[in-house]
Amino acid sequence: MLFNSVMEELRINIDSNRSVIESSLKKNPALAFYKVNELAHFVGRRYNIEIYIHFPDSSKIKDVPSFGTENLGIIIDKSRKKFPIPRENIKRKAIEMKDFIEAKDAYMYEDKEGVQVSVISGRLEIQPGMVHLWCKIDKDVIIFVDWLMQYVYLVRKC
Repeated sequence: MLFNSVMEELRINIDSNRSVIESSLKKNPALAFYKVNELAHFVGRRYNIEIYIHFPDSSKIKDVPSFGTENLGIIIDKSRKKFPIPRENIKRKAIEMKDFIEAKDAYMYEDKEGVQVSVISGRLEIQPGMVHLWCKIDKDVIIFVDWLMQYVYLVRKC
C-alpha cells in the first residue's frame, strides 16, 4: 500500500461528498466532523488501516478544502510497541524532507518507543503502530509516509 494512493482516494471521497459535508456544516459542525471521519474510515477500511481527520483548531472545521490535507491520524496496529527498524533510520530518512527541522526520540514510556519529526508546518508523531500528521501533508510528507509504510508499518516477515 502506498500512502499516496490512500491520500488520493481520501481526497476523491471528500470532494465527491463536498455538498453533503458543507450542508452538514451549516446545520451542525459536529455532524460535519462525523461525516468527514466516516469517509476517512471508509477509505481506511479498504487499506486495512484506521484513518482519522483531526481538527486541533476548531475553526478549521469550516475549511472544507483542507479536509484530508492536514492533521491525519493513521493507525496500522495499536498493539505494536517497538519499531522493526532502528529509530535512527527513521530520523535519518526524515532529514530528507524539504521542510525538515528536527527529529528526536519521543513517547519513550511503558516499554514503547516513538519519534517526533518537526517540519515547518507542524510535526509528525511516529509510533510503531501509528503515525499522526499534525502538519500540512505535502509531497515530501507523502513520500516519507510511503517510506514508513514500506519499512516500518507493513513489513512482511520472511
